[in-house]
Amino acid sequence: MKTLHIYPMLLLSASISFAGCKNTDQDSTDPVYIAANTPAAVPTVAPVPITNKIQVALLLDTSNSMDGLIEQAKSRLWNIVNTLTTLKYSGQTPDIQIALYEYGNDGLSDRANYIRQVAPLTTDLDLISEKLFALRTNGGNEYCGAVLQDATRQLTWGSDEKDMKLVYIAGNEGFNQGGVNYKEAIRDALVKDIYVNTIFCGNPQEGISLLWKDGADFAKGKFFTINSNEAVQYVNTPYDDKISECNVRMNSTYVNYGAQGDAKKQMQVAQDANAESISTANYTERAVSKSKAVYKNDSWDLVDKVKEDKEAVKKLKKEELPKELQNKTEAQIKAYVQQKAEERKAIQDEIAALAKKRQEYINAEAKKNKAGADLGDAITASIQTLATQKGYSIEK
Repeated sequence: MKTLHIYPMLLLSASISFAGCKNTDQDSTDPVYIAANTPAAVPTVAPVPITNKIQVALLLDTSNSMDGLIEQAKSRLWNIVNTLTTLKYSGQTPDIQIALYEYGNDGLSDRANYIRQVAPLTTDLDLISEKLFALRTNGGNEYCGAVLQDATRQLTWGSDEKDMKLVYIAGNEGFNQGGVNYKEAIRDALVKDIYVNTIFCGNPQEGISLLWKDGADFAKGKFFTINSNEAVQYVNTPYDDKISECNVRMNSTYVNYGAQGDAKKQMQVAQDANAESISTANYTERAVSKSKAVYKNDSWDLVDKVKEDKEAVKKLKKEELPKELQNKTEAQIKAYVQQKAEERKAIQDEIAALAKKRQEYINAEAKKNKAGADLGDAITASIQTLATQKGYSIEK
């Protein structure tokens, strides 16, 4: 429901009425007359910032047969992120948080139902990438109800009615295995307005018989089937190389600070390498993600930090700065950070223009070649469907 700010209009109306009732017997230079006949200032009402979130939890089966699923997740992470960035609420991009769980791995504790929270809901997309690339398959016993329950109870889900809260659970064994009833776990999720979507790695009929469709139906989510052993099909475009060049230049605009600044900057480069190890197209998708507002690194990058806090430079100790800035004055550091911010903005704008052309090229190619759905396709389709239901617009 929108808040109606009616008081400024009442004040304005009252001021106009009193200004029209001029007292001709009073000296117009009299301070009392001036005060009485001066229209009251109309208070300005600051726009209410958008604080809602899009939260996505990925629950991935890491048993022996799921190497293909993990590869698809690595291949589609940045494509999924870019899909999320097209969603707007009242013209603004919400915060995007992603969480990662693994389940069904015999290397995990049986007391924890062979489940591990790999990463909590976080805006640190490099962390999600690092953890995803570190997953290894082994085992096992796949307890869908238990991992759904853990994700529902342990993650910090938003409470705003405009928040989009999504769980994607992917696997290939019976959905009803383990001691936790999947319907009870889903009931808990529904209470928190969390939409559970199921992705069965196999043929549709098997997914139905193993209750993956029943789980999605009960959760009011979507049921998908994918061939997890099929390699993701990429479309190479004439714009990929230029976007990749932009990415290298953009990395040079990051100014690390703090105890973890240097390590985080190295992690950024490492995740570039991980993305590139999958394919050129995947590396390009990551570069596009990095050019957008959702890729925030204010915990270690001074350029992003100053956007959040104009006095950030003043608050930092000398030893928290990179060596090249430790002997600079505050004014010099601010000027350096401002220069890097301007450089980054220009590069981001360049990538945005190239990314638009790139997506148009991909869309045209997709019409010619109909490939089978993979993990990214399944997630993208359900994200867009729910976004429309929740009142989000989708930026083309």
